Amino acid sequence: MIRSLWIAKTGMEAQQTKLDVVSNNLSNVSTTGFKRGQAMFEDLMYQNMRQVGANAAEQAQLPTGLQLGLGVRTVATARDFSQGGLQQTGNHLDVAITGGGFFQVQMPDGTIGYTRDGSFKLDAQGQLVTNNGLPVAGGVQVPPDARSVTIHADGRVEVTRAGPGGEQPQPIGQIELASFVNPAGLEPLGQNLYAETAASGAPGQDGLGALKQGFLETSNVNVVEELVSMIQTQRAYELNSKAIQTSDQMLQRLGQL
Repeated sequence: MIRSLWIAKTGMEAQQTKLDVVSNNLSNVSTTGFKRGQAMFEDLMYQNMRQVGANAAEQAQLPTGLQLGLGVRTVATARDFSQGGLQQTGNHLDVAITGGGFFQVQMPDGTIGYTRDGSFKLDAQGQLVTNNGLPVAGGVQVPPDARSVTIHADGRVEVTRAGPGGEQPQPIGQIELASFVNPAGLEPLGQNLYAETAASGAPGQDGLGALKQGFLETSNVNVVEELVSMIQTQRAYELNSKAIQTSDQMLQRLGQL
């Protein structure tokens, strides 16, 4: 079999995977706190037909070799955790992180999930929860008679309540953040959530950043860059398909001899 058929096939599969990643980025261009992905590739092993540096004759070595590559494969979809833009909402329960930290969320199985999505809500008990009803770790609960909620840059949450001496601020909890040595190693769970893995390392307290109440972090997807990447992917896919057509024509020519 002509090697180019298999090689071009791996190239088409790789470009299809890249297009899947680009499509996912574009579909989440309006997702709060979304971090864009990027497909990573590596070449496959080579068939060593002529060893470089081998003895060609007495007192002579081959300056070059003959290695035939076998194509390409996708090895990772790395995430870019650069800061997204901040969009002002005016909602006092919306919080954005300016820095490398993650909000901690209590998962149904008792573990901790991590997110950059700070569009919080209150449930029937006044507990601070995500859009999917998952409580923020630490159990921040807003009393029903609270006049206003203030979230400070360091995560302290205070409410204003009416008292004998007028309205008084009262602390009700703390929004805890976590950071990771390798955030790209976090496992995406969907619903804007990530899970800790061995590759991400244990959560720490370095470079957490500050909170901004009344803001949300937008997606860091650059639409223009993704469209350019889409065009490049399409052209690369077409070139690999052209290589398959050419190999097929060459096989047909051999059959006519």
